Amino acid sequence: MFEDKNTSKTPLVNLGEFKLIDHLTQSVKPQNKSTVLGIGDDAAIIDHSNNKTLISTDLLLEGIHFDLSYMPLKHLGYKAVMVNLSDLYAMNAKPTQITVSIAVSNRFTVEALEELYTGINLACKNYKVDLVGGDTTSSTSGLMLSLTAIGNATQDRIVKRSGAQEHDLLVVSGDLGAAYTGLQVLEREKAVFKVNPNSQPDLTSYSYSIERQLKPEARKDIIELLEELDIIPSSMIDISDGLSSEILHLSKSSEVGFHVFEEKLPLDPEVNLICEEFKFNTTTAALNGGEDYELLFTIAQKDFDKIKNHPLLSVIGHVTEKNMGCQLITGLGHQIELTAQGWQSFEGEKN
Repeated sequence: MFEDKNTSKTPLVNLGEFKLIDHLTQSVKPQNKSTVLGIGDDAAIIDHSNNKTLISTDLLLEGIHFDLSYMPLKHLGYKAVMVNLSDLYAMNAKPTQITVSIAVSNRFTVEALEELYTGINLACKNYKVDLVGGDTTSSTSGLMLSLTAIGNATQDRIVKRSGAQEHDLLVVSGDLGAAYTGLQVLEREKAVFKVNPNSQPDLTSYSYSIERQLKPEARKDIIELLEELDIIPSSMIDISDGLSSEILHLSKSSEVGFHVFEEKLPLDPEVNLICEEFKFNTTTAALNGGEDYELLFTIAQKDFDKIKNHPLLSVIGHVTEKNMGCQLITGLGHQIELTAQGWQSFEGEKN
């Protein structure tokens, strides 16, 4: 994880908007040939030649999507980029550029935004994408980030949510539920800190889950693996709102049903231990937790031998007829209808 070494504090008013932009982006250098012109003009210029251009945008609000009481700004910057890149990987595309817009209140200093941009720039470096623009403005309600990811893919490699076919296999990358269990640990320690600000928690036994929550990685490696294995999924989505929700998205777009087998859900041992400690069901964490940013996709049965026993991929179910719905098959063989219980953007709002 990141270390915070900054001690000096410079008010934003000391620089103003344009000097602040120059200050935060002075080290940004393009890495992709498609970036003809980046930061510094009224618009970026991007040339993807014969490829299709894909664009995805996400908005992150303090108090809704992140809590700065335990989310370091470097991690927030890094994670904000991952959230956007994951959407493009979910369409089997290659991200090449991002834009970053922020609204920030005067409680933040220049050094605080430097921390945020350190995380953003590290993410860009690690994933070889270029920061090519954005906007800054003031806010009366904390910190807001809006990121747009731009990428490309050839027409024959683009994967949508709508291509799943009956009898296809349902596959997930990595493991599930760790981001959710990490969040539970952080929320508990936040509550303890409010009661006793001198408490120093030992979080070493929760390190994997906490990192999955604070500093996730988009699954670029899975897209590269699928290309190496000569597999183009029939449908794909990333897991941001919870496995159940994403399966239902694939079901709706592809007009099919799914059978998902509880015993096949991949879980890290640490997730099992945290679930036992907090006394909640591991399947609930895997199905409804969200923010794993793993890739969920369907493949034809003929491709099974290519992924069989691969350590990064798990077959967790298969596609059924639409009228069979989306069912979780328990270890005892019972069928339970899947429902969307993950992140609900407007939950609790009244019309």
